[in-house]
Amino acid sequence: MLTFDPRKKLGSEYETEVKHLARLLADMEGIRQGIPPDRLAGGDAPILDRWMLGLKATPSLAGLSTGHPLLPGQNRMIGTSAVWMMSEDRTWARTLSRWYRLGRPFGEADLQS
Repeated sequence: MLTFDPRKKLGSEYETEVKHLARLLADMEGIRQGIPPDRLAGGDAPILDRWMLGLKATPSLAGLSTGHPLLPGQNRMIGTSAVWMMSEDRTWARTLSRWYRLGRPFGEADLQS
């Protein structure tokens, strides 16, 4: 997950992630157009031998949603897709699927109610 401050110039970490995602999107478009992976990889793809699928924990959000386009209702408990970006002041988050305006974070008082 990247953090950003909308009032400041974005750093190199942000630019690197944008480049990675742009290349991924270009490859996804290539597959959709029927271009085989060996052409998309350009002959320089490393070999991964004795491989297995792994699972990595990715940041996501959970909370009470109001105004979600696919999950209607007020204060409906949801879990989001992976969080890709969050404003440093924690007022905005961009998940894989959409932007969220962030209200109050969960706190100790929430455990007692």
